Amino acid sequence: MTPQLPDVQASSPDVTVGLNRVGVTGVEKLVEIAREEKRPYVLMAEFEVFVDLPSWRKGADMSRNMQVIDETLEAAVSETNYRVEDICGNAAERLLEKHDYTEQAEVRMEAEFVTRERTPESDLPTQSTADVIASATATEDGTHEEVGARVTGMTVCPCSQGMSAARAREKLRDQGVDDRTIEEFLKEVPQPGHSQRGHATLTVESEGGPDVDLTELIEVARDSMSARIYNLAKRPDEDHMTYQSHLDAKFVEDCVRAMAEGVIEEFPDLDDEAVVRMEQSNDESIHQHNAHAERVADVATLRSEVNGDD
Repeated sequence: MTPQLPDVQASSPDVTVGLNRVGVTGVEKLVEIAREEKRPYVLMAEFEVFVDLPSWRKGADMSRNMQVIDETLEAAVSETNYRVEDICGNAAERLLEKHDYTEQAEVRMEAEFVTRERTPESDLPTQSTADVIASATATEDGTHEEVGARVTGMTVCPCSQGMSAARAREKLRDQGVDDRTIEEFLKEVPQPGHSQRGHATLTVESEGGPDVDLTELIEVARDSMSARIYNLAKRPDEDHMTYQSHLDAKFVEDCVRAMAEGVIEEFPDLDDEAVVRMEQSNDESIHQHNAHAERVADVATLRSEVNGDD
């Protein structure tokens, strides 16, 4: 006869302090996201699973959390038109059901997402990658889901470019070039500025999940920087990226504003209450520090600011 094992987690702790988040991290699972009339997306995802813990309970049921994740992912691979954020939402709701002592359950997921594209000048096939971000928080009042991505691109500093343009303007005047020709030249041939590798993070959150397409959200993030970058680049492609980035020099703050504008333009039907998170971090090339900017706002506020209604 198997002896009954004690449920130590259900006992009282020595220090009766409640905890906001208790769970597991670093859970790797293969996830298949079905699509209508297209091949499914297959992602190697890493999950974090949390519940809140009341002050009277010593610990959470870790094995139960793992069981919920396994059950949810098994259901995900068999569903059609399954949104990546719904995996987190369903898991969070299952956690809430299975843990009668918790009031909030949270599931986070990250995975590398690969898309196919072509290089801008040589027109060769290549791939680009983005880190997909999804999460959900479930309570008795409902479930909020978030979806988004983190992408890499290139930026050029407008300040250093302005100094280079001033030097070029002075040198051209010394050579007897008239001001009109100088300005036409500088307009067509942007001057050098120090460049950075930029990292844009863009997510949208709403109750029940935002009505956005993940691939379109990735495009908005990639377009927010001075230029896109590519895994494969022949010399014409390198020239294209260099020229385009200097033609559209942006501060780290400009990239965040470009994301805000892109979300409002590309997703006009988003609920006013949906929350948009935008972050830009640049790996500075001539400084030992990095530059960072971010904004979190609901869609109604962003729409008003982008459209100049203030």
